[in-house]
Amino acid sequence: MKRPERLALARLPTPLQPLDRLSETIGGPRIWIKRDDLTEGIGSGNKIRKLEFVLADALTQEADLVITSGGLQSNHCRATALCATRLGLQCHLILRGQPQKFGDGNLLLDHLLGATIQYADASEFSDLDGTYLKVKKEYINQGYSPYSVPIGASNALGLWGYIEASKELKADYDLAKIKPSHLFVAVGSGGTFGGLLVGQALYGLPTELRGICVSENTTYFEKKIENDIAQWQHDFEGALAPKVKGLTEEYIGAGYGIGSNADFKTIQQVAKLEGIILDPVYTAKAFRGMIDCIKKEDISGGDIVFLHTGGVYGLFPQMNRQQLSEFQQ
Repeated sequence: MKRPERLALARLPTPLQPLDRLSETIGGPRIWIKRDDLTEGIGSGNKIRKLEFVLADALTQEADLVITSGGLQSNHCRATALCATRLGLQCHLILRGQPQKFGDGNLLLDHLLGATIQYADASEFSDLDGTYLKVKKEYINQGYSPYSVPIGASNALGLWGYIEASKELKADYDLAKIKPSHLFVAVGSGGTFGGLLVGQALYGLPTELRGICVSENTTYFEKKIENDIAQWQHDFEGALAPKVKGLTEEYIGAGYGIGSNADFKTIQQVAKLEGIILDPVYTAKAFRGMIDCIKKEDISGGDIVFLHTGGVYGLFPQMNRQQLSEFQQ
């Protein structure tokens, strides 16, 4: 099997630690958390693992500017802006939404890191391939060599981030002397889940993978992940084609990036019991899904793992709209 070039951008391995107070409160299995929120300072989160491979390809192609896209508070865009700056690359971000007068959370960091910000309306974002192409042509005409990075760095190349993270998880499990029955993760663009599917098969991890969709429905992600894995097989001569299953769309709520009261209660519970901060876009929804799964499916005893994919900066813009009295209990 072919293996791509890789940059050393993340601080690895990230810790795997038990959440014993929370586990006792909830009841059921012992919950462990894989701290991928600690991959790198302000570049924290799961995106940087994928960018190690995607940006290595950009450098191989002698790019001097990267173009990528996401929501106004995109963790991926913030991580890409940081990594681009570290590598001496220019960065152009296409953000879904209206121009903002004030900056907060990830958007503030995007500006501080010197990224060029382009706001895209619904029509521009619905034709994202066309929008990328237009921006790319403009930079080529200016003498740049641009490289396009998909949303979330989730493509066949980006899968390698969590294919290799699965090898790290195997070492974690061996060190902790556990054999988790389930691994839970948020699904926002599909690359993390897809990489874990392939990685668990490659490294012989029997853990059942569960994905909590936070943007699109399960039908969308099943097709997206299947296509990414098929492209991965083609590009890297991989022989594995695990079936895409274990997804749920039950926790999307009012939509992508919109936290519910239940999400904020989950954030507070985990913070107060374990000193770990979740976010309302990805990890709080996924954590709620895990807790409900424990209760509904009567998962008792043994160990399960939650993959903390980061996102703390997206918490602040939403928390600014919350009453502090709600958390002073």
